[in-house]
Amino acid sequence: MTFWSPRHRTADPAGAPAEPDSQAGTIYAIGDIHGCYALMTDLLARIVADAEALPAAEAVTLVFLGDYIDRGPGSAAVLSALIWISRNVPYETVFLRGNHEQAMLDYLEDPRRADTWLEFGGAETLAAYGVAVPADYGPGADHPALRDALLDRLPASHLAFLRGLPLSWESADHLFVHAGIRPGTAIAAQDPRDLLWIRTSFLDDDRPHGKVVVHGHSWSSGAPVQKANRIGVDTGAYATGLLTAARLRAGTVAFLQAGTAG
Repeated sequence: MTFWSPRHRTADPAGAPAEPDSQAGTIYAIGDIHGCYALMTDLLARIVADAEALPAAEAVTLVFLGDYIDRGPGSAAVLSALIWISRNVPYETVFLRGNHEQAMLDYLEDPRRADTWLEFGGAETLAAYGVAVPADYGPGADHPALRDALLDRLPASHLAFLRGLPLSWESADHLFVHAGIRPGTAIAAQDPRDLLWIRTSFLDDDRPHGKVVVHGHSWSSGAPVQKANRIGVDTGAYATGLLTAARLRAGTVAFLQAGTAG
């Protein structure tokens, strides 16, 4: 990873980072990466450059909104980079679970029941770990053998990272989840499947949610979505070539983007 250098800000020497929220610090929420390693490193370099212009004492938090794997070719490299970031960068970091991480974990647990994972991006992830994927990887494929081959090549640090991903994170003014929430339901009572998979009933609901929900998962173009009750940061990186982050600071929202239009 080359986008951090010794000139970047250092952590609080007292070891007690400021509570990150939209008043006391800056949060960068990064959308769905989907194995697009080059776009991720480009966007992170832009975030670092942006953060360096902030006051030196200001708390900075990076929130990754899930779906790090599948569809793009670099899932293994992306996970390695995120683990490195979690251990080395001078900012607070939060890594949320996406539906694609959950689908991979389900496949590792019971590949026969979760075989559809390969049809919406899992095949690319197998290939990224050097697993030969058969041309027909539908229900008739030997999924236990494919799962075992993946486990043989999957670093223990990657598996631990995936298993440890939380479903949500909150700041003073924002709720961060992968897909969205069930409107009208308290966060503590949310169904985990909704946090990972919900679309229409959340996207089409204009009611306030108590906090502005920052999410990925759903996209229709290379442009992020900002509404009064939610901010959508997924811009379909694997299809559009555009990876986006939202910068939340002092009640304002701005967007950084990597790719051909970044």
